[in-house]
Amino acid sequence: MEKPFLQNKNTPTWIIFIIDLGIVFLGLILAYLLRFNFQIPEVEIDTFWFVFPFVLGIRSISFLIGKTNRGMIRYTSSADATRIFTVTILGSTFFVLSNLFRYYLIDEKFVVPFSVTIIEFLSTLFLLVTFRLSVKQLYHEVKNSSKESSRVVIYGAGESGIITKRTLDRVTRVKNQVVCFLDDNRKIVGKKIEGINIYAPSYFDKLLETKDLDHLIIAFQGINPEKRKELIEKAIQFNVRVSNVPPPSDWINGELTYKQIQNVRIEDLLGRSPIKLNEQETNKYISGKTVLLTGAAGSIGSGLARQIAPFNPKKIILLDQAESLLYDLDIELKTKFGNNLCQLVLGDIRNQKRMKAIFEEYRPELVFHAAAYKHVPIIEENPTEGVRTNIQGTKTLVDLAGEYEVGKFIMISTDKAVNPTNIMGASKRIAEIYAQAANKVFKTQFITTRFGNVLGSNGSVIPLFRKQITDGGPVTVTHKEITRYFMTIPEACQLVIEAGNMGNGGEIFIFDMGNPVKILDLAKKMIALSGLELGKDIHIQITGLRPGEKLYEELLANEENTTATHHPKIMIAKVKDGNFEEVSEKTEALIKLQRNQNHVLMVKKMKEIVPEFISNNSIYEKLDRLKEA
Repeated sequence: MEKPFLQNKNTPTWIIFIIDLGIVFLGLILAYLLRFNFQIPEVEIDTFWFVFPFVLGIRSISFLIGKTNRGMIRYTSSADATRIFTVTILGSTFFVLSNLFRYYLIDEKFVVPFSVTIIEFLSTLFLLVTFRLSVKQLYHEVKNSSKESSRVVIYGAGESGIITKRTLDRVTRVKNQVVCFLDDNRKIVGKKIEGINIYAPSYFDKLLETKDLDHLIIAFQGINPEKRKELIEKAIQFNVRVSNVPPPSDWINGELTYKQIQNVRIEDLLGRSPIKLNEQETNKYISGKTVLLTGAAGSIGSGLARQIAPFNPKKIILLDQAESLLYDLDIELKTKFGNNLCQLVLGDIRNQKRMKAIFEEYRPELVFHAAAYKHVPIIEENPTEGVRTNIQGTKTLVDLAGEYEVGKFIMISTDKAVNPTNIMGASKRIAEIYAQAANKVFKTQFITTRFGNVLGSNGSVIPLFRKQITDGGPVTVTHKEITRYFMTIPEACQLVIEAGNMGNGGEIFIFDMGNPVKILDLAKKMIALSGLELGKDIHIQITGLRPGEKLYEELLANEENTTATHHPKIMIAKVKDGNFEEVSEKTEALIKLQRNQNHVLMVKKMKEIVPEFISNNSIYEKLDRLKEA
């Protein structure tokens, strides 16, 4: 298909040069007409035939030196306008100097009248810039004439918002029409920026009601998270696309590109205000220490590594058996913090000899234990592997931490350990009990942190929904009423570090997870954020609860209560302390059953250790019925 003439090729520079000279001639004529009220005296007409070639000659030389004809007119920018201004004022300066030279050194006459020189400068500059901007506008109109127009509102009328608007103007494949800016700053509300009105955020409701909006771009970096959520929630109700502008630090070479303006993700709706760590205290607790991080290649483990690294540890031992992911994290941290900070170690926490060798070689002073199996349905079908990793692996690490007198051992647990209905949750609860009991017999301070689902983590429902939406659906939800707690990876990791800092050993810290989220609503919002219409473009399918899955997660067991800490989002769960010898004996007996691969006896033993473990939607419900009988 042949392109329109204006899009065919670039205009030759010699044509632009001739057009510029034509503009100079027009500017000169206009200057004489304005100067003499459109009645040019005869004497001025006589001298014009000398002035005309003189002005055109000087302008020609200045244009060639300044290369004003080299720029692509359809992409005229402020830099091009600045170049034209510089070249034009230099030419006019030469006219002034020529006048002074002739007047004082030759015949007391002017080459070009001073008044004409001033008017010619202004008119020529105006016409040159106007010509280029007109061509640019015409080009974009022709280029986008066949494209669907998108009416855009930009939230934030500061520098980032203005740059966003200019970035949209440069886009050729999409016809974006900026309707207005929205801003909380009352001092600028009611004014205009580049011809675009600035309104208060309340005007957004009116735009939505009139359905006169296609796209909302949030360009203000300091927007309150709750305000952001409110805007996004309103937008998706009216099928308005919502995008974020990244912070200037993430712009490529300091410039914003259209591709960087990304659609809002579900994390922006569920995420909360960032947590501020007590940097001075955290630095004391981590600085100069050797830190062992198990499960370092996972979402929480890698997040902890990124959060710990800036606090100047002596060494971070990155332990995992996922070779490729561990390698990627190692490269990332080496790029940011140098080659000497991290030590990559391949190993399986279930291998006691390997773990002992690691403790012997590196002598860690802090251990963050994030390695675990966490997929509920998979562990329900493979219970021995869940016990082997989550219980035996944890026991191995706890015992070695005590033997080598590690300062603090911080274990990552889960809300599924509370009143567990599945083997995964029960295995984590037993790991909690063992670590807590070990705190009484070792010098090491054993600390447990317990929280819910983490946005974007491996195994989270969000990556699954995202893939299903990309594939065209259906999006699968297990039950209409199922709810979960969510927090972001950085928030979870910061709270883990803070809890480790404040812990004295034996505590189970629980985190304020906010309000539970209904998974069905989550799926609907993700579909809306993807620009799809539920029931038309994509469907949701209810599949039924999976083995071991429950409708509602809890952060505290029925018999537990909490005490507050100095951190508003961290509490301490009050739980029964176990006798280490008794706990150790029961744990070892469970591990032996695991070695024999006897699933039923093993799960029965788990229910003895954790009496509140009641299976749900599982083949092991029969054990609960037998116990009741």
